[in-house]
Amino acid sequence: MGDKYQRMLDLLLHADDWVTASELAEQLGVTTRSVRSYVAAAKSAAHPLPLLTASTAGYRIDREAYAEFAARSRQRDQLDTPQDRVHHLVRRLAEAPDDGLDVHGLADSLFVSDSTLEADLRRVKTLADESGAVLVRTGSRVRLSGTESSTRRLLSRLLQGQPGRGVLDLEAIEAEFDVSGLGPFKTELIQALETDGFFVNEYGTDAVLLHVAIAIDRARSDQHLPEGASAPPAARHAPIVATLARLVPEHFGVALTSTELDYLTRLLTTRVIAPGAGAAGAAEVDSDDVETVRRIVDLVADEYLVDFRDEAFITRLAIHLGNLVARARENAHTRNPLTRSIKSSYPMIFDIAVFIASIVQRERGITVDDDEISYIALHLGSHLERAARQEELVTATIVCPSYYDLHAILRQRIERELGGDLQVEFVVTRTDVDPREFSSDLILSTLPFPALRDGVVVVQPFLTDDDIAAIRQAVSRVRRQRRRARITEQLLDYFEPGLFFADPPGDDSESIIRGLGRAMVAAGVVDEAYVEGAVERERMSSTAFTDVLAVPHAMGLDAERTAIALALCPTPVAWGDARVQVVALIAFSASGRARFQPLFDQFVDVFSSRRDVTELVRDARDFDAFIAQLAQLIERG
Repeated sequence: MGDKYQRMLDLLLHADDWVTASELAEQLGVTTRSVRSYVAAAKSAAHPLPLLTASTAGYRIDREAYAEFAARSRQRDQLDTPQDRVHHLVRRLAEAPDDGLDVHGLADSLFVSDSTLEADLRRVKTLADESGAVLVRTGSRVRLSGTESSTRRLLSRLLQGQPGRGVLDLEAIEAEFDVSGLGPFKTELIQALETDGFFVNEYGTDAVLLHVAIAIDRARSDQHLPEGASAPPAARHAPIVATLARLVPEHFGVALTSTELDYLTRLLTTRVIAPGAGAAGAAEVDSDDVETVRRIVDLVADEYLVDFRDEAFITRLAIHLGNLVARARENAHTRNPLTRSIKSSYPMIFDIAVFIASIVQRERGITVDDDEISYIALHLGSHLERAARQEELVTATIVCPSYYDLHAILRQRIERELGGDLQVEFVVTRTDVDPREFSSDLILSTLPFPALRDGVVVVQPFLTDDDIAAIRQAVSRVRRQRRRARITEQLLDYFEPGLFFADPPGDDSESIIRGLGRAMVAAGVVDEAYVEGAVERERMSSTAFTDVLAVPHAMGLDAERTAIALALCPTPVAWGDARVQVVALIAFSASGRARFQPLFDQFVDVFSSRRDVTELVRDARDFDAFIAQLAQLIERG
């Protein structure tokens, strides 16, 4: 029951509003009666914490209570699930003598049958194989065989490999390996790295701290990495080695070997840091990586019509590429807690990242997973965000009657607080003005104008925090209105009756893609090769960009025109890790992609609300009803 209600709790954690029993049932693939039993079981397990609140609107989770409940659950010394037992077995085997452990004794100590233990050992074997270790069975004894490095990778997977885990919990790491003080150690380490001129990727730091804790735990048992197990770091990374050599004994009372310090330094350089402006951060970028990135950004410009040909960006991505390849070859991938949100909020950026990853994967002979794809997407998104800031600026006219230099002071404060979002076009110092005469998006006025036009924000002559908040809200409204107008004007151009399905043309992801693809082929939009390309793209990374929407597509621009074939799924369909209710196969043409590309993320956003989608699937039983309902969703958004 615990695993079942945990899936329900995960759904509620990702919801911003009340979720009805019917919506939960659809996502979980169970009945509403089962949902109610899960709710009862979760409340009972969390008692007396107020974990769930029920109302006529559905269910909502108390995040503070959940955090305490999760922490309390971790502290319980229970081995009543396969995951708990596998966790325990890995720790026992890693600390076992050379001749291993007796399987019958293990079964007795876990209070399980021999057959249950054998099933658990098969799971341990899978984890060991993935980490480069070997589970060896000799008669009734079992042991781990492999290098110290493979054992450490296996131990790290116990915490990093758990489903649904986001940012690693330092308290959980400390409890697991009996190490205290990781927080202060992390603070000093980051300060030292920044002082030495490095930029720090906070998302990867805790994964390295996990390896620090493992190194300390193994060193206390006199288990060290053999000499030569890690290549010596580059000369420019010598300050990092020195920092670790100083901080580890200070905080944990353990001295690590030079090989272990080199290994931890390598983890930091491939997962956590990037060259900054300081002398120590100035790195020699691998020329092959630079040339690869140059070629990739040219291909991206051709395929997606997005220009990343910027020297600073190319250098940053080339460094990241080198680190990514190193991690992949060492089977040391880094989890990205933002993967889910990046994929659902910025699907076009994520799709370009998939395209880049597919090239790197093929050319370098590695596997690039969704977490690594998301890190590539972060690089892409940050570059596009910097480039788009100027284009997205909202214009404003300040109306402040002249009194000494009061209008100048007001303008300076507005530009200081909001200069990144707002461009001041004019400052008007008269009282006899009509706000309808100004073309700026917003009028920021110290005069209480009557409501003659939208976008008037009345502020105090000496700007207050409330005024700043009101201006920010107005800026957000202007941007939403711009986006809504673009979507309303353009999005509906890509649908047609022959490409609309009130029910899915298949019962799984591949058959639905092929069914939608057949309709597109019949309509003369694409050929069979495009459909096969969409299937291949789906196999690389799920296109379920939200919990309710999948957007399969090929990576090429082979369509005759840009169009959308859409299927509604009254019964949610399993799609990767999600269960979706809308599937939209998108075909891109070279001429149409430039126009559709800015709409892609917004198209996904329209279908981000599970409640809206459920309503759409229920009510839109023909093409005309679908178009009417979609337009209504756009307006409501």
